[in-house]
Amino acid sequence: MSYIALNTAATGLSALSTSLDVTANNLANANTTGFKSSRVNFEDLFYQEFAQPGAPSSSTLQRPTGLYVGLGTDVSGTQLNFSQGATQVTDLPLDMMIEGDGFFEVEIPDDIAQGQGFTRAGNFALNADGEIVMANSPGFRLRSDVTIPSDASQIAVALDGTVTGMLPGGTEPTEFGTIMLTRFINPAGLQTRGNNVYTKTEASGEPLTTDAGQEGAGFIRQGALEASNVDPVTELVTLIKTQRVFEMNSQVLQAANETLKNISNIRTF
Repeated sequence: MSYIALNTAATGLSALSTSLDVTANNLANANTTGFKSSRVNFEDLFYQEFAQPGAPSSSTLQRPTGLYVGLGTDVSGTQLNFSQGATQVTDLPLDMMIEGDGFFEVEIPDDIAQGQGFTRAGNFALNADGEIVMANSPGFRLRSDVTIPSDASQIAVALDGTVTGMLPGGTEPTEFGTIMLTRFINPAGLQTRGNNVYTKTEASGEPLTTDAGQEGAGFIRQGALEASNVDPVTELVTLIKTQRVFEMNSQVLQAANETLKNISNIRTF
């Protein structure tokens, strides 16, 4: 019946509207440091069964196929893409990027995921206490034992996360601490919190903290940032496809409406 097509097309329009929102967010963050794009996963809904495959069609024959009518689609979820973003060389001493897997762990409010946040954005700065903090609006503190004195110079971050610098009167670099990295068995299961921060969930698993370059974690590269991994061309193609499918579902909606209108106008003589 046409009312099935009407409802099915409506589910398509609703799901495609969500897809459009996700694509818009990806494009809006094409220049956000360390941003990871998302994709929308769709799934089909229930089916009305009118005949089962293999059901007897006569005393000696069976149906080779069934008869099912689908009831539309829905968004099953959004999936984060943690592929490596491009390298942006800045030559700033507190800009760092992770080459490979892993996250920087930062301290967020205690009422959110026990105060544990994780980020790929390595644009850092120093606070008044010489601690490394994210250069974003909240200024979350990097969870590490690193404190850089105000009179230190020539700050260097090694590939393994060791932070050193020169102090007045010194002839050799002084070690100020080590930046650790955190990995997850399922990073796609992390929860996005805004401000370039993710938090753990049951799906992501527990955080695994390790030295940079060890146990599958990447290396830390100083003086560079990881750009957003959004591919504008791919997103624009997705946008065009979404728009076209949206138009086709709208046409199905109109056709079903016309059919129902014709049925309602039938007169019995």
